[in-house]
Amino acid sequence: MPILSQNEANDKQILSIIDKFFKDCRIGALLKRSNFCKEKGISCILILKYLFQLIFTGKSLFRALESDNEPGFCKNVVYRLLNSYSYNWHKFLFLLSSTVIKEKIEKLTSDERVNVLIVDDSLYERGRSKKVELLARVKDHTDGRYKRGFRMLTLGWSDGNTFCPLSFAHLSSEKEKNRYCEQTENLDKRTTGYKNRTNATRKSTEVMLDMLKQSLKYIDSAKYVLFDSWFCFPGTLLKIKGLGLHTIAMMKSMKTVKYSYQNKRLDLNNLYAAIRKKRGKAKILASVIVGIGKDEDENEVLAKVVFVRDRNRSKKWLALISTDINLADEEIIRIYSKRWGIEVFFKMCKSYLKLQKEFQGRSYDCMVAHTTIVFSRYIMLALESRYNKDIRTWGELFYVCCDELHDIKFIEALQLIMDLLKSALVEKLSLTKEQINELLEYFIVSLPAYFKAKLTNLQWES
Repeated sequence: MPILSQNEANDKQILSIIDKFFKDCRIGALLKRSNFCKEKGISCILILKYLFQLIFTGKSLFRALESDNEPGFCKNVVYRLLNSYSYNWHKFLFLLSSTVIKEKIEKLTSDERVNVLIVDDSLYERGRSKKVELLARVKDHTDGRYKRGFRMLTLGWSDGNTFCPLSFAHLSSEKEKNRYCEQTENLDKRTTGYKNRTNATRKSTEVMLDMLKQSLKYIDSAKYVLFDSWFCFPGTLLKIKGLGLHTIAMMKSMKTVKYSYQNKRLDLNNLYAAIRKKRGKAKILASVIVGIGKDEDENEVLAKVVFVRDRNRSKKWLALISTDINLADEEIIRIYSKRWGIEVFFKMCKSYLKLQKEFQGRSYDCMVAHTTIVFSRYIMLALESRYNKDIRTWGELFYVCCDELHDIKFIEALQLIMDLLKSALVEKLSLTKEQINELLEYFIVSLPAYFKAKLTNLQWES
């Protein structure tokens, strides 16, 4: 009985958080603006909330419908919602994310903070499927193998602490021979479902640019677009700058991609060989201004390339490019580090929120609907995590007396705490340097192993 009572209490707490999230974000109004409507029967918001909370109750759809607490509808109602080609799930996700960002998250950060848009793709695997619409043979970049599924191109927003997904696209293959199934025939070309299927066979860079254009209608606080080397081409950088955004991206050495430097056209390897590097074990090896192409007015567009030491391979280097040449080298590296948020997002969705596993529908619309529901769950969890970490959400009083959440590493925080402790010992107890070091060493030995391993790398010179 105590275990059942505890589980019931936990379920009630989770459901109350979900109810509050739906109420605060006005989910019902967002659904209406996204063309979610029914002439009769169960409303869309009730079905969505039921699907939304499934993962938190630990039940599958089948088990939940077969339980004693029946929701009042059958599985056909659920799959009619998921398979509808008229509902605009992408617009709903944009509206939900923009509402959370503008009304919840941006109030917790200063206007001077650098917000970014992040683009990346991940494998959406359907390894055992045969009859899924536009199912294709795609390459998994983690192990280099080809698998059945889609490339899930994702666009998100981040302030360095909280990541929110904005949009996505399940990309199939452009080549018909790599597709196992084609799309449904005789689909109305005016519907949202047809437009989503059309995007699935386009180039990823084209779809990415369309996502960025749409995001500017909802989010205006982002200054930079971050992505890895798979999308880093001069033509793409020029088009993004044409949208009024700067880019910071990882570069990849390709012989066909060249940059202008000192009246020469050089690829990345030759560019690194032509510039002067810093001596010693500097983390930033060099930086240089290069030309990446010409804009519509035939003016040369400049970018800054920063070469950094690869800590995993001492004799190798990595290169970052920024179309904002006024940024310092250290600032370019710091801003690009915010891209890691999308990797955490992919891991969370696949490992804990049952992306790819919860519903096994065959229609393309079902995959779009399911992915939107999973992303919406992550938005709620990210918001709750921000509330628990940021003291300013405890009340209006703390908005004016708390500092910005800083992008500071854990080891740097420990160093700061130990330095303050050392200063306090000198001022209050007037101890010598040897006495302070002896006291600190005894303090470190008394700590748990995790903190002890971190503190042993710090320096204690006065």
